[in-house]
Amino acid sequence: MDLTVAAIPFYFGSMGLEAAVQKRRRDRGAPPSAGDYERNDTLVSLGMGVASLIVPAITVPLFRRFDVGDGRYRRVVLGVAGGAAVAAVAADAIARAQELEAGRVPEPGAADERATPEPEAGSTGRGNRAARRARSVWRRVAGSAAMTAIAAGGAAVAGTWAGRTTAKRLFEHRLVPDLGSGPAATAAAILAWDLIYYWNHRFMHSSRYLWAVHVVHHSSERYNLSTALRQPVADSLGTFVPYGLMSLLGIRPELIETARGVNLIYQFWIHTEVVPKLGPFEQVFNTASHHRVHHGSNRQYLDRNHGSILIVWDRLFGTFEVEDERVVYGLTKNIETFDPVKVMTHEYVDIARDVAGSDTWSDRLSFVFRGPGWAYERHRELATVDEHLSEEAAPIAG
Repeated sequence: MDLTVAAIPFYFGSMGLEAAVQKRRRDRGAPPSAGDYERNDTLVSLGMGVASLIVPAITVPLFRRFDVGDGRYRRVVLGVAGGAAVAAVAADAIARAQELEAGRVPEPGAADERATPEPEAGSTGRGNRAARRARSVWRRVAGSAAMTAIAAGGAAVAGTWAGRTTAKRLFEHRLVPDLGSGPAATAAAILAWDLIYYWNHRFMHSSRYLWAVHVVHHSSERYNLSTALRQPVADSLGTFVPYGLMSLLGIRPELIETARGVNLIYQFWIHTEVVPKLGPFEQVFNTASHHRVHHGSNRQYLDRNHGSILIVWDRLFGTFEVEDERVVYGLTKNIETFDPVKVMTHEYVDIARDVAGSDTWSDRLSFVFRGPGWAYERHRELATVDEHLSEEAAPIAG
């Protein structure tokens, strides 16, 4: 039995109790807080929880068919990735040749500055506009093809990685004898899951394509037990440290599933403002106070406290932060919508737009694999360059 499904009555009972405590506080004169329930926000969280159970049932088997070794659609996905990559390189070359001819980019080895376009003698405005449109078309072709290549390649990698690292598959190649199903083996499974979870959680905050999976959970500007149910639905698109590695150490696959359930159920109660700080308990275990920090968009709280059951991993690996100033929940740039489709997909849409709009493979891959912070900084850099070019071109236009 999936413990997280069996615990559904507990989830709703706890949410009802939390709402009652909040109401009692308000009745006594306490001001509204970000921990209060809001109808639309709660419905989105519950919807994401349901989707997180349904969507993987469809996507996991589908992506397994992209396994480059024996997947049914491996030739198709690899063909699409390879063909799109070739098309992107060719379109890039054509666009660059046209831009060199127009004097818009420096020749190889020239100064590392983008040249301001000079009007050609005897040229017509109509001809210049046609040339600009042609260059723009080839850039769009290159960007769209690159986006297709990265998406298809990513699907092949994700499907292959997931299929080759299942607990059942790795248990057949375990490095130590079967540990059995007793209390010691169960405790080992829970501890090992917690450590792997810490690193996967940390990676989801440091690589944008993994952040796109996880951002759903951080998208609410409120913080209550319903937020715990706002779970990602696109895990199949990620490549994580596999929990199946535990099987190589003799931990049975069914114990790994038990550890998963225990881990998720523990995390449920820490999504609340009702529970205060818990003193010495917080030295070892993750608590509501520690996890409030993790959901904060305050600069000092960004990318901190990734632990699940234990907070010792954050203390050991330098990502711990204590709760002191009032937490502001949500994203550094909130999406301002209760549309569940946008909540699920907005970061993927932004990544696709960034990749399609880039004209170098360095930027395209960086927009996918580097952190969200890098993407924001790169946007600022490009905006500064465009502003500078516009200012230089203004006298010519005049």
